This record gives sequence, structure tokens and C-alpha cells, in this order.
Amino acid sequence: MRFEVTILGSSSATPVFNRNPTSQLLNCNEKFYLIDCGEGTQQQLIRFGLKFSKIDMVFISHLHGDHYFGLIGLLSTMHLNGRIKPFHIFAPAALKEILDVQFKHSDTTLKYEILFFAIEADEPRVIFENNDLTVETIVLNHRIPTTGFKFKQKKRLRKLIIEKLEKENIAAEYYPLLKKGLDLTLPGGTVVKNEDYTMDSDTPKSYCYCSDTLADGSYLHSIMDCTTLYHEATFLEDMVERANVTHHTTALQAARVAKEVGAGRLVIGHFSSRYKTLQPLLDEAKAVFEDTELAVEGETYII
Repeated sequence: MRFEVTILGSSSATPVFNRNPTSQLLNCNEKFYLIDCGEGTQQQLIRFGLKFSKIDMVFISHLHGDHYFGLIGLLSTMHLNGRIKPFHIFAPAALKEILDVQFKHSDTTLKYEILFFAIEADEPRVIFENNDLTVETIVLNHRIPTTGFKFKQKKRLRKLIIEKLEKENIAAEYYPLLKKGLDLTLPGGTVVKNEDYTMDSDTPKSYCYCSDTLADGSYLHSIMDCTTLYHEATFLEDMVERANVTHHTTALQAARVAKEVGAGRLVIGHFSSRYKTLQPLLDEAKAVFEDTELAVEGETYII
């Protein structure tokens, strides 16, 4: 099953020539989830050949503009393109008021329904679930209510050893029961042990998205053992005082978080516009957590 994330924007509040405000597109089994929607997100989708029509929901972490200013434009373009499918928005409650005012004063009536789900930043909650995954909030410590998001795959059914089943002439009608882990008693009394004809499915993977936050440790329990951790790394450690004042994280702190929670891999982003070259941030993080990568716009990371 495909489980991967494409970086659309990796900059912090101020965009720079080659970096855009925060946005990502998660693909889980060919279902697409937009994570934050900074200014220019729809241009990035066009640039990287990603179709608007495949996106049915967005998760907004908080109401600082670099994380949602692109949403009104995206919703409007979907309207102009003739979208009729409902669109799901998971975001702080005040965003609905912002959208309502915008559409009211532009005299816009969307051709499709917006299904709005208000997020509370008081405790972790499962806010979405389907056959492929669950989405749980991660309560972060920023200057305004902010949540990250944990996308976790669901455990798949057991894998069949087809060659052995066919060799033993076990009828395909029994395969669904075997996938569910059941032993079988066939007509005539033959017992089919599940463990002899199936293998366990892969361990479910998780993607944890930690946007703007002070690295105070309060959210670590929500991201333990994640497969891939995206964590903001706005500053280098020599700017740690500035990070603390603005409730942001340094690259070194992000690496320490990844090490403490036992992450499989760390991807750092949300870089301050003061950094024209990002290699020093990568070097700082890798000194603590070797399996660290930069969030590069247009790059897709398999989780």
C-alpha cells in the first residue's frame, strides 16, 4: 500500500525565492490528504503535477497565515473548475468564520459542500478514520492553539501463501477467512491451520506532523515510535533564545525529539527566511540524529 508524503512548502512565515510557506500532500493508498495550506499551495500542486480533484480533505494545524492563507484560493479554484464532491476541512473553529466572511463579501456560493470539523487543541483526539488509517491530533505548544497530526495505517489482513494454497487445492472461496486469521475445517474433516498458509501483514506505519511548537517535551507521548517524523526546525541552535520567544524549534532540538521518541526517520522543515543555505540546519540535526533529511519542495518521501 502506498504511504508517502510530498513537500509543497518548506518555509516559515516569510516565503523566499525558492521556498514556499508550509503545505504537504499525503498519499495513503491513493487517497490524498492536504496538510496545511500556505500561500501558493495551488501553484505548487500545479508545478508538481498533482491534481486538485484527487484531494478531498485538508488538515490545518493553526491559524497563522503561513499555514492557511492558500486555502481560500484553493477552494475558489476548485469551485471554478466545477468541483461537486464535498470537501472536508479539519481546522480550528475560527477558520469557518474566516471562510464565511470571505465568501460572503465576494458573493461566492460554492458548487460543492464544505464539511467543516472543528479541532480542539486541549488533548489528543482521533478526528478522522477510514479503512486505511486514523488521524489523531498532537497538541503542540505555540503562541496560539496548535495541533500536529498523526496519520497511522491500520493493520492489514494476513497475507496468503498462494503457491501453497494452490498446491494443496484449497478453494479460493476460503481465502477471505484465512486472511482474517481463522483456522478452517474443510468438508471431509481436513483441518487447515492458518499459520501454515498465511503470513502476518506488515507492521502499520505512522507519519507524525509537528508544525510550529516549542520543544518542551509535552507532546512526545503522542509521537512515540513513529515511522517518519516531520518536525519544524525554524532556527539553528545559536538562535535558541529567539526560538523560545516565538515558540519555535531549532534543528538540534528537533533531532533530540526524534531520538527521544525513537523515530525511524526525521524530516525537518519550516525554515526561517534568514537561511539561504539549509545545509547547516541539516548538519546540526544529523549530529544528534543521523537519519535526518531536509524537507525539499517537490520531493516525495516514502514513509
